[in-house]
Amino acid sequence: MNDIATRTTGSADEAQREIAAEFAYFGEWSERYQYLIDLGRQLPPFPDDYRSETWRVHGCQSMVWLVPGGDASRMHFQAASDSAIVSGLIALMLRVYSDRPADEILTTEPEFIHAIGLAKHLSPTRSNGLAAMLHKLKGYAAAAALKE
Repeated sequence: MNDIATRTTGSADEAQREIAAEFAYFGEWSERYQYLIDLGRQLPPFPDDYRSETWRVHGCQSMVWLVPGGDASRMHFQAASDSAIVSGLIALMLRVYSDRPADEILTTEPEFIHAIGLAKHLSPTRSNGLAAMLHKLKGYAAAAALKE
């Protein structure tokens, strides 16, 4: 599945620039939220077996699961949430961080959050949840890099 929610480009930085350009089309935040929800709806199906405590991301108000795969040369992530907006945030994170080498994941800061104005428009609980997801994702990448 290579739709807009999960496609990857040459680098994480390119993905972040594409995300910023997409969100620039929308002037109102209600339109940006709707686009975020639409991206979340495009996430690939998430196996019910992964909806367990093993893969749960703590620190999120909603339920979020993040499952790593691959190795340090190319990590792949699957994720899901029971929240429409958080699912959209997951779609953005996967575009930036999934299918990348662990070292690129570890050195890439989530600049798209500020570039599209999310930092100012997310509730404190969603901001904390996004930070928890990023922390968990980068933790998986660090563990994979150590195994190399």
